[in-house]
Parts: sequence; C-alpha cells; structure tokens
Amino acid sequence: MKNPFNLNIKSPCQENFQKFTPTAKGGFCGSCEKEVVDFTKMTSDEIIAFFKAKETQNVCGRFNNNQLKTYSPTPKRKKLSFLSAVGLACLSLFPFGTAQAQNTSKASQSIGKDNSKVLQESQESNITVEGTVTDGELPLPGVNIVLQGTTIGTSTDFDGNFIFPEKLKKGDVLLFSFLGKESKKVVVTNQDSVYDVELKIDMKDIPHIIMGKVATKEVYKSKKD
Repeated sequence: MKNPFNLNIKSPCQENFQKFTPTAKGGFCGSCEKEVVDFTKMTSDEIIAFFKAKETQNVCGRFNNNQLKTYSPTPKRKKLSFLSAVGLACLSLFPFGTAQAQNTSKASQSIGKDNSKVLQESQESNITVEGTVTDGELPLPGVNIVLQGTTIGTSTDFDGNFIFPEKLKKGDVLLFSFLGKESKKVVVTNQDSVYDVELKIDMKDIPHIIMGKVATKEVYKSKKD
C-alpha cells in the first residue's frame, strides 16, 4: 500500500471488548467469531505497517476516534542505477575549464558575504526540545507530541518526560495531545529548549473508543507529484 489511505468504521460494534477472550493482537468476539485487533496502543507507524503487510482488508479493530484518519506512508528514496552512478563518477573526473574556476571564485566571494546569515540560521535550526508533561500534579505518560504540519513526533515516557527526535527552529509549533485532556500548542521561542507543559481536563470533547469492521480506502495520489 504505497499511496496514502484512510481508515474508517462505517458501522460501530456495540459488543463489550472487555468480555472478549484475550488474543495476541486483541480479543476474540464470540458473536461474530472473529479476532478484534486492538489498535488503541499502536503508533501511526505501527498502524501503517499493519495494513501495508495485511493481505486481506477484512479486519475488525478497536480504535481511538482520533486514529480513524488518513495515513501517509513514508516514501522510499529512489536508488541510483549502477550505470547512473558510473556516469556521475566519470563526470566528476573531468574539469570544466576556466569558466568554471571563475564561477567558483565568484560563488566563494558570495558565500563569504553571507557567512554570518547562514551561521545565524543554522543556530536557530539546531534547537533540541525536551521537557515534562503533567496534569498539574502528576506526570502524564503516553502524551503524543507532534510537530505541526508534519507526522514527526514522539510521546512522553512513564515519568512524563520527552525529548523531541528532530532538531527544531525558532517559531516551530509542537502539538501536545492526550485522551481526556485539552490539546495544547507550544511555540519554540529561543535556545532555551526545556519546557514544562500542563494539560487540563477537557469536558467538552473527550475522545472515545470505536470498534467494528475497518474500512480502508486508498487516497489517490498523482504519479506526477
């Protein structure tokens, strides 16, 4: 499954998952005589891997409602063919004459003038963000932390601590979310990269668990992109 795909449950099941016979992947439903896969503890990457490797789409699953969405598998980088690699290696052995030397000299002068600007941008894009998430009193393990506009993220450990896996820059926004809590945005402001985040209880829209037959549908993606 190379293209992005959407997960949905058209007809939620009303059976009690807690009464199912436990299985390796979830629980066995005696009513429909099928295994119900418990996706609630899986990450996005694990869900993508499951449906990518699954030969049949006839799967019953148990999801948090925020997991029923569109998933975009990470595209694989194309490898250079052997002939292309040899061609590039051969080209690198031939000089391009005086004109290239002159252009290189001009480029070097231009780079020299912009050194201070490049250094500043490099420093601003090299921020390590870490911290602790609590509910005001106790640490919160399993809080999802995602860089806004991307699928890059991590989660807090048992003590509510986290270290973001990518270097960030000033102005980046981190989204903190947890079941039963209000989501929160934190803006990376400066080199001081240690943050203590407090999440409060959200009484308006507490996420819930949905169970039933999973409908998967590939999202069309143009080959020209």
